[in-house]
Order: sequence, then structure tokens, then C-alpha cells
Amino acid sequence: MSLQFIIGNSGAGKSFRAYQRVIREAAAHPEKMYYVIVPEQFTMQTQKTLVEMHPQKGILNIDVLSFERLAYRIFEEVGGDTRKVLEETGKNMILQKLVQVSQKKLVYLKNQMKKPGYLDEVKSLISEFMQYEVRKEELDKMIQDASDKPLLQMKLKDVAVLYEAFREYLSEHFMTAEEVLEVLAKEIPFSEKLKGSTVVLDGYTGFTPVQHTVIRELLQVCEHVTVTVTMDVREQLLAKGKPHELFYMSHKMIRSLSEFTRDMEEPIWVKAGAESRFAKAPALNFLEQNLFRYHRGAYNEEQKEVQIFQAGNPEREMEETARRISRLVREHGYRYGQIAVITGNLEEYGSIARHVFDAAEIPFFVDEKHSVLMNPFVEYLRAALEMTVQGFSYESVFHYLRCGMSDLSRREVDILENYVIALGIRGFRKWNETWVRIYRGMDPAVIMDLNEIREHFTEEVRELAEGFSGKKKTVGEYSRYLYDFIVKRQIQEKLKVQELHFKQQGDRAREKEYAQIYGIIMDLLDKMVSILGEEVVSTEEFRQLLETGMTQAKVALIPPGIDQVLIGDMERTRLKDIRALFFVGVNEGCIPKNTESGGILTEMDRDFLGNQGIELAPGPKELMNMQRFYLYLNLTKPSESLCLSYSRSNGKGEAVGPAFLIRTIQTLFPEIHIERAEKPEKELDLLETPNTSVGYLLENLTDEEKRKENQLFAELYSWYLNSPDYCTMTKKLTDAAFLRKPVDQISKSVAKALYGEISPNGATRLERFSACAFAHFLKYGLELTERAEYEFRAMDMGNIIHQALEEFAVELRQKQLNWRELSDEERDTIADNCLDKIAADYGNTILQSSARNHYMIERTRRILRRTVWALQEQLKNGRFEPEGFEVAIGGGRIDRLDVMQEEDRVYVKIIDYKTGNTSFDLVSIYYGLQMQLVVYMDAAMQAEQRKHPDCQVRPAGIFYYNVKDPMLQKEMEEDLDELDPEIFKKLKMNGLVMDDRDVIENLDRTTISLPLSYTTKGILRKGSSVASETEFELLDAYVKKKITDIRESILNGNAEAAPYEMGNRNACTYCPYQGTCGFDRKIPGYEFRRLKQFADEEIWKAFAKEVED
Repeated sequence: MSLQFIIGNSGAGKSFRAYQRVIREAAAHPEKMYYVIVPEQFTMQTQKTLVEMHPQKGILNIDVLSFERLAYRIFEEVGGDTRKVLEETGKNMILQKLVQVSQKKLVYLKNQMKKPGYLDEVKSLISEFMQYEVRKEELDKMIQDASDKPLLQMKLKDVAVLYEAFREYLSEHFMTAEEVLEVLAKEIPFSEKLKGSTVVLDGYTGFTPVQHTVIRELLQVCEHVTVTVTMDVREQLLAKGKPHELFYMSHKMIRSLSEFTRDMEEPIWVKAGAESRFAKAPALNFLEQNLFRYHRGAYNEEQKEVQIFQAGNPEREMEETARRISRLVREHGYRYGQIAVITGNLEEYGSIARHVFDAAEIPFFVDEKHSVLMNPFVEYLRAALEMTVQGFSYESVFHYLRCGMSDLSRREVDILENYVIALGIRGFRKWNETWVRIYRGMDPAVIMDLNEIREHFTEEVRELAEGFSGKKKTVGEYSRYLYDFIVKRQIQEKLKVQELHFKQQGDRAREKEYAQIYGIIMDLLDKMVSILGEEVVSTEEFRQLLETGMTQAKVALIPPGIDQVLIGDMERTRLKDIRALFFVGVNEGCIPKNTESGGILTEMDRDFLGNQGIELAPGPKELMNMQRFYLYLNLTKPSESLCLSYSRSNGKGEAVGPAFLIRTIQTLFPEIHIERAEKPEKELDLLETPNTSVGYLLENLTDEEKRKENQLFAELYSWYLNSPDYCTMTKKLTDAAFLRKPVDQISKSVAKALYGEISPNGATRLERFSACAFAHFLKYGLELTERAEYEFRAMDMGNIIHQALEEFAVELRQKQLNWRELSDEERDTIADNCLDKIAADYGNTILQSSARNHYMIERTRRILRRTVWALQEQLKNGRFEPEGFEVAIGGGRIDRLDVMQEEDRVYVKIIDYKTGNTSFDLVSIYYGLQMQLVVYMDAAMQAEQRKHPDCQVRPAGIFYYNVKDPMLQKEMEEDLDELDPEIFKKLKMNGLVMDDRDVIENLDRTTISLPLSYTTKGILRKGSSVASETEFELLDAYVKKKITDIRESILNGNAEAAPYEMGNRNACTYCPYQGTCGFDRKIPGYEFRRLKQFADEEIWKAFAKEVED
């Protein structure tokens, strides 16, 4: 009947006064009921406080409840509504379903709904409408009022569609948490329990319209209702207050509640006294009296109660906080439970705090609802569904197998993965067949084991795969398949094992999570069946529904009963009886929190609707003012010490500034000094616990300047070395700090055993050694190969063209056709046939597997046709005859060997096809990086000499021919007969030609394909790549000597990671072993071998000098 306010500043002792009175009256009137109503997260703490305050240490006729709990108490008594309560997860599912159904009717939201997180925005707006009792008529009025704001009108129309459908869907089966209170308000008059009782409302800063309705009903039946209000005692009781003032919310609350009853008792004003929180802390008391007020003073004395420090980044900030907490506990006798850390950005700081506090051995509890999405079981289910929905794509299958809950071991999964990648296995049908194919470099014996592992996997998922294929089914049927899969996989037992494992480790939070997770997922499936069981959906829709549910499901962790530091959010976390508060991350953007979350209604939309007289949840501007009030409440929570801190950069490394709050505090306390976490007054302060001091140890280990004459470091280092727990770690860290490049050398006997004989003709191998000895060791010593992959690369294209050209020559020989006399049609037909034949067998039919690869064949076909045409043109313009293709000579293969016989002389021409941009370079030959052509020429001349013992064999030229796509600038359709000099230029060969006019004539009359050109006077231009016969001989002699040196070096065991660098090229660019060799220029000793460049005339001198030596 009567309403009374208990008003006081934060920390004055309002709750204490209210509870004292309740306990006193309850003891005097045991027959009456007393209800203390507090926000949900306070209930346990309040019960504890009341029990501790009670003289008998027990409460019988005092009940501590939240509004929701009160509703259930009353429903138990009067019967009331029997509909089930639908919480957030269920709401999301229904909305997801309604969106799928009413796609057609939605104009604005139809495409927006695909964005991640948008569903939550719609849900929160619908919940807001329900909380603020927006009825259909009001919505229609809103839509009408917004006629001149088309976007707002569109949004409201769409939301109205969903809101209507949502309420209709619920009316038969469920009620939401918002509706629970509506129903409660209707049932209160029938409750006997509430008649004549006393109700205390404590810990609220304001009420929603639905809560107002409940309080109005309570005032009708209860004897006495008391409400505690946080407000400065200097304020007027019924003043209106302005939105930007600190206590505006409190004024609003007092005014709205006063309207419900005439029977108002005189309020109790609680002034701060000996009982209040700041009785022993004058500076904190001053802070409470002046924070965010208009008439504020300044505290000019020295004080230690309010401190501020800054750190380089959030990690350093938490480390400093941990050091300060350890100090409070060690030196000032605090208990961990009396200390709290709060922040505006719990996501980032919570995870940092976890590992920092673990390292500092501080017990802690992070007050957040933990999302289940990161749990392996949930990940496993999501992967299994993704796999069935995506039709067993490679990614989804291995996502599933690597969750750690499948029965296959890691080794088995690795073997499977290599096979699947190499052969491009996709789709359940392929998994279901027996595998017989074998990829390059694979041991054929493994195929048996592979099939066993494959069967094991298909057995595991067969029923799920079959259940989720075929036509659409109901949510109920899909859920049953999934449930059977979970049971068959014995997930519950596996989770139990994990739970016990965490229990033994003492990881309470994890243990609780694993204990709850199975139940949460089962609940979720039950909910899906009860809410949407009969709905027919596609597998993808089912996956979305379940995903939506899982995103919402949270593991609630039980608040700490033991002595732990509480880490929480500045708005959600309720702090009680703490002595020291650390407020971390006081940076711009975090405090005040950024309130412009967007949402569906913008701030302007809300203002507009507010002016139309429709009350909705507070918009960004009001939220800013509310946050100030929350800040005030939080900063006045500690009774002895408050420490604010901010970092100079955020987790991403971007610079950030301190929040305005820091300035505000500095104005109140002009004497305050902002400390720097990295540079405390005493260095000793950096060393709190063995784990947290490692950073200091490392800094000094790596910095010689800091180490010099540093007694503190010397002491610390010797302590670590002598500690049995830390000595191994210290030795490892010291080794790491003084890491140098190792001497990569193997003994001669090992080299002999690894490499055996080294052929002087294996030019590619010797070039690899010249580029980098370590890469040579990995490839030819350890025989490491790259994983075979099911894709078509440039390298494969080169292989195919090589094989097709060889096949082309074989065809001509069989049909006894002459290169020069082929017509265009004949030539192209033979080239096409060769390509088709090779592509069909190449690399496990990869070329037929996708449109991209199909295109690659066509591209290869263009290149091949053009190459064959160009080779024919070159032969037509000269007198050389092709002697052989892919000619094998002692360890290597010459791509093409042409000869020309003149009386007693035989001239030899060597061509090597390259698909890259290889250019002939004498300097590279000097350093052993490009010896192939010279080696081939030597071998070919010896072979020719054996064939023609009476003739003199001479070199004509060595060439690289770059096989390129002719779609340069001109279209392919151009008639090939019109010899296009532009294209011909591009098809020029590069290499070295014999400096002899006749030989050049015989190679190519037009000289278009040769790397030389004449002036008008008929003299060779400067820069033409020619060499005399003696120079060819010199080159040959030099390469032979170089090969001997390289072979010797290999067999001496040189395996140094020292790649060459020449100009802008280096050995690492295309090296497959990058990352395995440990080459890191930050580590002393690792450097490129810089190779000096030579001018043309110098290089021949260098060759001569080396050969003479």
C-alpha cells in the first residue's frame, strides 16, 4: 500500500540500511513474508549478505528473488499460464524460420537478413517492442506517422510483418521472457503470498514499462514497498532533472513510481557516516562527491587511493595490473576475493587476463557467459553438418576429421589427406568406392591401409550422409539423424573423459563447460523439435537453424565460491564488498563504450518516434548518459583503492588515446602522477613472480647495453639458473638469445652414403647445388618432396608440351614425313592428336576435372600449335635437320638436337625448351647456375663424333627456346601464313651462336630466330650473342672444371644454407624448401651469397683465368 524511497550516494550504505530493517521486522513478525527483489545476477550475493547479517545466520521468511523468479513463485501458487517460456535461442530459431517463410513479404529486410548478426538485430528490436508493450495499433500508427520517411516506413513495415507473425506463432505454444512479466502483473491480485507482505527493490537504476506494471500491481496488494535509489542527498526529491545530469535516471525512477500511489512515506536520506564505504578513504569519498558534477572541487593533497598508469599495449597493461595485485596480497594483506578488475572491452581484456593471471599464479574468475561455439564438440557437429550439406568437399571432410572427436588417429588423417589432395577426391560417392589409383611418388603398398581408413570413416558418417541426402525432410527427422549420430559416436562418454581430465588439472571453468555442453546441445535439439518439429526444410536451412541456435547458446559459469579476483564488464558485472578496483582499458572507444551499434532503427528514427510519444529503449545519446551513471557506480565501488589504466596502442598495434575519464580524474586530483608500466620508480617492481619476470630477463639477455653492470639482472639470472623448476627454460632462452647460424656440414662418409655416385651430366642437380647447398641436401640427400596436389600448374604445362613435342617427332618419323614439307593442316592435326593423347593419361585425369583445367588444355593447345609452327619456320629458313627429340645422354635429356653435315664437317645445334622466362647468361654459367646447355653440347658432340669418326664435329649454337602463349597482342585468328615479324620476334631463341658467317646462314637465313643482328654494312651489331670456336672450347673446359669442383664440394658434405643473390634474382624465389631451411637474415650468420656481375669482355677473361689455374 505504501511506498518509501531510501535515497543515498553510492557507497553511503542504502542496501545495508534496507536489509537491517527487513531482518529486524522479519524477526519481529515471523508470520509475515518479506521479499527482496534484486537484478538476476545479484540474487546469490544478496542471499549471502542477508544470511551473514542475520543474528541467527539463517533466513526463513525473507525471500530473495528477481522479477522472473517472483513470477514463477506466483505461478506455482495460482496456476496461471501453462505455456512454456521461450528464451533467446528459441526466439532466434523461430525468427529464422519466419524469415524463410515470409521472404516474399519483406521488402527492406529480405537481403539484409543474409548478413551475419542481422537476425540478432531484428530479434532485439522485436524483444524491445515486447518489453515496451508496443501493440499492433501503435505499430500501425508508427507506420502511418513515418509516411514522409520512406526508409523508416519500409523498415517498420517489414518488422511489423515479422512481429505479427512472431506473436501469432507464440500465442499458441510459448511465451517470451518479456511476456512472463505481463502475465505476472495479471496474476498478482490473486496471490495470497503477496497479500500484506513487504517488498524491497534494491540494486535497480531504472525500470522498463513491463516492470512498472508489475510494481503498480504490487503496490495494490503489499503492505509496504521500499525502493533504494542511488542519488546525491543534495538533490531535490521530485526535481525533474535534465537528461545530461548524472542522476537523471534516478529522478525519472522516483517520479514514475510516485505516480502509482498516493500513499507515500517520507523518504529515508542516508548520509555517509562511520558505516559508509569511504569512512577510511578520504580521497575516494571526495571522488564520489565530485565526479561528473557541475560544481566540482580539486583534491590538492598527496594521496595513494586513486592511481593512474599507462602501458604500451593491453598485454603490458594486464601484466602491470597482475604485479600490483600480487603486491596488494603480499604486502597489504588483501585477499584475492576483495580485488576486482573491470573493463569496457571484456572480449579483448578477458582473454589477455586469462594467460597473464595464469602466469602470475593469481586465481581469477572471468564473469562472462561463455559462447559454446569454440567447444570441440560443437565444432565437430558443425563440421559434420557442413560436410553433409556441402556434399563432402575436401575442406569440410578434413575440418570434420581434425576436430579431434572422430575415431581416426592424426596419422591416419594425414595419410588420407595426402591421398585426397593428390587425387582430388570429392563427394560421398567417391569416398564410398574402393580406391585403386596411385599418384606419383606414392608407395603402392599403402593403398590397402588407405582403404581400411576410408571404410572406417565412411562407416562413421554413412547414416548421417544418407539421412541428409535426398528430398527435403522435417526438422524433427533431421534432428533424429543427428541425435543417432551423436549417440553412435559415443560423444557423451568422450566428453566425460575430458571433463575428468580437466577436473584433475584443477581447471574449474573448463570442467564446468564440458559438464554442461552435452546437455546444452540436447536441449537445443529438443527445442528445435518442439518449436519447429513439423516444418519441412532443406539441409542447408536446417544447418542455418542449428547454427543460429548454437550461436546463441551460452555456458553459464557458476560465480566463484573460492577466493578469486573477479574480472568483469563495467556494465554487467555486479561488484560487492571490494577493497581494490582496477579499471583497465580506459581508452577512447572503450569507455564510454561506442553506443552507435547501428541496430535497425537509427538514432534519428528513435528521436522521431520518441516525439510521436512512443517510448522505446534508450538510444545512443541516452545510453551515453546512462554509461556515465554506470561509471560513477563502478568507480565508487572500492572502499580503499582505485587504479585506472590505459594503453597507448590497441591489440592490433594501432595508436589509441586515453579516454576522457582520465582527464576528468586528473582535474579532480591535480597532484596525481601518471606512472608508466614499463618504467617504474624501482626496477625491482618489475619482478613480482618467477613467471612474470621472464620478460625482464629476456630484455636484458638480448640487449648488451642493459646487461652491463646490472646487478639486478645478474641476481635474477642466477636465481633462475639455480631454480630446479626454471633452469631448463633459462638455458633454452639463453641459447635462443645467442642463436647463431649453425654450421651445416655432414661428414664425408655420410655424404657418400647419401649421394652415392654423382653423374657429371646431371646438370640440373649441380645447378641446384650452386644455387644453394642446403636445398640440394634436402632434395637429393633427404629426398624431401612437395605434397602431390590435384591441380594443373605451370610446371605441368611445361611437362605436357615437352611430351607432346617428343610425341610429334615420333609421329613424323613413323609416317616418314618431312618437317619442312608439312602443310598447316597436317601439322596442326598431328599436334592436336599428340596433345590429346598425352592429356588423357596425364596426372590422374586431372585435365578433365574442371573448367579451369579444360581451359588450360586449350591454352596449351594454342602454345603447342604455335611452337610447332615456329620450329618448322626455323627449319625452313636453315639447313639443319632434327636428329632427335628428348635425347637421353648420361643423366640428362636434350630436348632437341639438330645437325648439319657438310663434307667432312658436322655442325651441332642444341635447343632446350623452357616454359618460363629463362635467358642465356654467361655470368650464370661462371657461377655454375646454368651449365645445362654446355654439358649437353659436350655430350652431343661426343656422340656425333662416335657416329662420324672421320668428320670434324663443331658446335653451331646452344639455345633456350621459351615456349610461350602466342596470344601476345594480336588475336589468334590471324592467318599464320602472313609471317608476323612481331610474333616471330617474341619467339626468338636466346643462347650462344658460333661466330661464323656460313654457320649463321645455315642456322637461319633471316636471323630472326637468332640472338644476333647485322648492321647495314653487314657487320654484327654490338651485343650479339656470338662466340668463336676457341671460346666454345674454353666454355666447355671451364664447365668441366666447375663440375669437378661442385662434385667434390658435395661429397665433402657441404650443406650450407647460403642461397645466392645476383642483381634482383636469388635462389629463394621459387625454392620449395623456403621455410624449412631456417634461413632468416635476422639471425646473425644468415646472409645471401652476393655474386658479382661481369661485363661481357671481363667474363671471357675470367673463364680463361679459371681454366689456366
